[in-house]
Amino acid sequence: MSKSIRIYVPQGSLGVGIFPEEIGHASAARPQAIAVDAGSTDSGAAFLAKGTSKNDRGSVKRDLELLMGLQQEAGIPFLIGTAGQAGGDLNVDWTRDIVLEIAAERGYTPKIALLYSEQSPQVIKDKLADGKITALPPLGELDEETIDSNLHIVALMGPEPYFAALDAGADIVIGGRSSDPAVIAAYALWKGAPAGPSWHAGKISECGAQSTTAATGQRGVLIDIHEDGFDVAPVDPQFKALTRGISIHSLYENKNPWILTEPGGELDLTGCEYVQLTDRVVRVTGSKWTPRPYTMKLEGASGNLFQTIMIVGITDPNVLAEPQVFHDRMQFVLTERAKSATGLDESEFHISLRMYGYNGVSGLPPAPGSVPLEIGLMGVITAKTQQLASEIARACDPYFFHMPIRNGLELPSYGWAFTPGDIDRGPVYQFTLNHVVSVEHPMELVRVETIETRTAEKVAAHA
Repeated sequence: MSKSIRIYVPQGSLGVGIFPEEIGHASAARPQAIAVDAGSTDSGAAFLAKGTSKNDRGSVKRDLELLMGLQQEAGIPFLIGTAGQAGGDLNVDWTRDIVLEIAAERGYTPKIALLYSEQSPQVIKDKLADGKITALPPLGELDEETIDSNLHIVALMGPEPYFAALDAGADIVIGGRSSDPAVIAAYALWKGAPAGPSWHAGKISECGAQSTTAATGQRGVLIDIHEDGFDVAPVDPQFKALTRGISIHSLYENKNPWILTEPGGELDLTGCEYVQLTDRVVRVTGSKWTPRPYTMKLEGASGNLFQTIMIVGITDPNVLAEPQVFHDRMQFVLTERAKSATGLDESEFHISLRMYGYNGVSGLPPAPGSVPLEIGLMGVITAKTQQLASEIARACDPYFFHMPIRNGLELPSYGWAFTPGDIDRGPVYQFTLNHVVSVEHPMELVRVETIETRTAEKVAAHA
């Protein structure tokens, strides 16, 4: 490297909103690439299972319009990771269609690369049979029945597929499920930057300017990667990068703040030093990369169960005095009612109670002696079909609404949040694959496709 490589990371997740004035600041800084993460598993399995985005189309399009405008003006690559929230093939194609729509409206003719990392069940079964798959806690050993239960399966890719897209001359790269830091580190690594600083810079900037005084993923950062380390600064001059904020971001979403496992290696931060280079720029040195056998995380989402919920508000002083006693009695009464009303065995359905104001979020009882002011009770009935879940809920309805904490007390009436009280949720989407697969080559489970919008434009013109 003869000089540093500057990457513009505009936000923490494509679609959360970009302040338009930041595009001007970014343009003036003359970055060599734009890179942004567009997804996460944070919001659950539904978006992989359904192939849809958490963010609305209009918001994603507005962000893409700004970023594609900068890409065209500066003539630099624009890399997107985990497209459409979950990075499945449907999510990638959804993002592709928005990009093509903007290109047509604005008269842009970029070369677009699509990186697909969705896997067929048979591919995963073959890997399982070859002993190439290991489980990540809390899941256990994998079997073929579990593999078949998934609606979509993705393999989390590293930076190498982005290298292939850049080698092909892509202006815009729309990546499937990717490591968050990988999409940001990819351009610098492709240009020959050292792995330790590149990966660490990707980690620090994965949430945009969250680690700066802007403290939000709606703001952007500039990352300058050089031979000895990297510098980080918020795009907008009114904000600052400070050593405390930059250093503590290594704690974010990591079981170990010193060693971060990524596809193909480990990032070692034990020897890092964070220096306040100027009042708004932090320099980081000492990041080390240790190559390891190449693995990719597998994520799979199923939707083969169904739920109905009921919600009431409780201010009964008898319940508030002994919430756990009430919980246990309600659990027993509803379970027995469901069995008697439907003839089902207890293994054929599940009822859980969430007591908001008592333990609905933590799942743990509060300190001894504390009494909640009120409790919001949510009953969640899960079964193999929606009809069955709904039937159980309606059979349990009078008990959920009126059950006293003890027999012989005056019959209470709790406050329904809605009427009717039972609400069908539909399919229950859950991650049933949280495993690691060993591969012979980083591109083994990735497919690359390109779209030549220049060619498409010429074809349309002669049609």
